[in-house]
Amino acid sequence: MTPERFEKLKAILLRRQPDLTVLADDVHKSHNIAAVLRTCDAVGVYRVHAVSPRGEIRRHHMVSGGSRRWVDLVIHPDVNQALSAMRAEGWRLIAAHPGESSRDYRAVDYTGKIAVLLGAELDGLTPQLVEVADETVAIPMEGMVGSLNVSVAAALILYEAQRQRREAGLYDACRLSREEFEATLFEWAYPEIAKRCRKRGIDYPLLKDDGSLSENPLQVD
Repeated sequence: MTPERFEKLKAILLRRQPDLTVLADDVHKSHNIAAVLRTCDAVGVYRVHAVSPRGEIRRHHMVSGGSRRWVDLVIHPDVNQALSAMRAEGWRLIAAHPGESSRDYRAVDYTGKIAVLLGAELDGLTPQLVEVADETVAIPMEGMVGSLNVSVAAALILYEAQRQRREAGLYDACRLSREEFEATLFEWAYPEIAKRCRKRGIDYPLLKDDGSLSENPLQVD
């Protein structure tokens, strides 16, 4: 871990948005969920939620690498469990779903505690999620095609959220708690050591200003 690399990790983590997330409803194609995670990383989303009733996401190799390393991924077995968890955490649910009552996605305020609900590649969001959403939004379409690829729709909506949040100054200061910031920074800087520490039930050691370890937590006396 070089000091330059450590400073870059800190700078990125300082801009993470813990109150902006995505709930992907059975988006199981590996290239689509990977693209959604890549966009989430690009706009500073800290954690993503996904419903994967058949476990496809967990089986995809991309879950253990790529953007997955920089964006925490919480996998729910079904919609009910996901909704229960998100309601308990106080998320406002914004469903990407075309309909007569849907507003233009740019007309919604994304500066609060917002979860963007995205549907599967072919079927879209389940009716249950559309019904319980606090609001539905749509992307204006002028052509013959009725909808966009889920990863493209995610990018449009999340970059609008980024634009609003930048104007509101939400990227200007760290939004994570000190404990969450320090733990995540260690996991980003030393993923293998962090994994072994968790397996052994050992606390992460403090990091020096240059990113080096203050002590070896795995050293055997």
